[in-house]
Amino acid sequence: MPKSSTAVETASRAGHPSPAGEFAERPRGPGAALAAALIGFVVVTVDVSAVNVALPAMGEQLDGGMAGLQWVVDSYTLFFAALMLSAGALSDRVGARRAYGWGLVVFTLASLACGSAPTLGVLIGARVVQGAAAAVLMPTSLALIRQSFGDAGRRARAVGVWTAGGAFALAAGPALGGLLTTVWEWRAVFFLNVPVGVVGLALLSRVGRSPRRAAAFDLPGQLTAVLASAALTYAVIEGGHGGFGRPGVLAAVAVAVAAGAGFVVVEARHRDPMVPLELLRRRSVLASVTTGFAANAAFYGAVFVFGLFFQRARGQSALSAGLMFVPMALSTAALNLFSARLTARFGRRTLIVLGQLVLGAALLLMACAGTRTPVWLVLLMMVPVGVAGATVVPALTSLLLDAVEPARAGTAAAVFNTGRQLGGAMGVAVFGLFLAGPVGEFVPGMRVCMAIGAGAAVVTGAAAGLLLRPRG
Repeated sequence: MPKSSTAVETASRAGHPSPAGEFAERPRGPGAALAAALIGFVVVTVDVSAVNVALPAMGEQLDGGMAGLQWVVDSYTLFFAALMLSAGALSDRVGARRAYGWGLVVFTLASLACGSAPTLGVLIGARVVQGAAAAVLMPTSLALIRQSFGDAGRRARAVGVWTAGGAFALAAGPALGGLLTTVWEWRAVFFLNVPVGVVGLALLSRVGRSPRRAAAFDLPGQLTAVLASAALTYAVIEGGHGGFGRPGVLAAVAVAVAAGAGFVVVEARHRDPMVPLELLRRRSVLASVTTGFAANAAFYGAVFVFGLFFQRARGQSALSAGLMFVPMALSTAALNLFSARLTARFGRRTLIVLGQLVLGAALLLMACAGTRTPVWLVLLMMVPVGVAGATVVPALTSLLLDAVEPARAGTAAAVFNTGRQLGGAMGVAVFGLFLAGPVGEFVPGMRVCMAIGAGAAVVTGAAAGLLLRPRG
């Protein structure tokens, strides 16, 4: 689901309060820091949502099948998710300003490579680099705000602007992707990041240097996390399209299992693990991570499926397909403004369970859409998905942060958002298994996907209700 509602907590590890006197010098360029941070957050968010609409054009021009299109999405999401675990430590070690600059330079160059890609393989490789850079940009963008706004009130307002920018980017991304693909071509979705990145670097030059702190870096844990998630995704995507009995797929399954086991062993023994395993033994943390995983799998899987459905099955243009997502995204952004009031009035457990049930019902409703369903009716079917996201994610975030001590808030938030992004990657991987047939068979496959997503939402909602039930 949308990142804007939890990105503040994701970045807390990179932007935690400093020791007394660390920012005694008056911060330089707070306005420039906010603008630069906003640019990074916006391009990362837009890149997630805009690319889905451009997928059919990419597949047609680069001769890519369903598996290739899945990798265009998941290669970015996987590395974005897995490397986010270590981004806070990198920001601490080298300073937020320097880390943000590195991330923006790499993201801009990778975007140029994506737009210039002559083959699907080159595009997927460039998306991997893009995702790695996005993992650095997300937390360090907020760390820039933390260092540049010493006053708590001004800082809170700056964070509000930053969060609103992400919500707007989420809503505008599909429409922007469709517009660029229709007026120019899909490559423009990536080329647009280049001048934006240059502007961001110019603004960054007006920001003061960031302090550095000693921070442990869990390299074995990071490597095993990336290997396990990438191997599992490969097995699901390639196995679904070429058969799960192939040697390459079986080898990927074995690598995923071995790397996953290695990750658990490393984290259990590491002095400063990036994922403290004892956190996952807490009921509130476990409920937050598993529900967030399932919610994102259903949400991003549905966006992937319907981006293709609008163009391949209904014959809509890329621009028209992009505009179809705007009411859903706007409902998320608008309801996020009232999330704190809703949580205070109804309680987190109620909102989480109810939100997951609404998500499940909405996906089943979307499964009823067909090639001749009126546009206005399809738009109405999609709005409850956005409403569910704005209900569940803030409640999960609040629950998570209250379940851990302040010193571990950043680590817990990184684990939570990594789980959510991995859920999005797995949703695209699994849903794509049912969409590989001819266009005439797309709608039955789409309905299976929506049923799977609905089932995952309902089951995790019920499980969260049981885990969060008051003791006694």
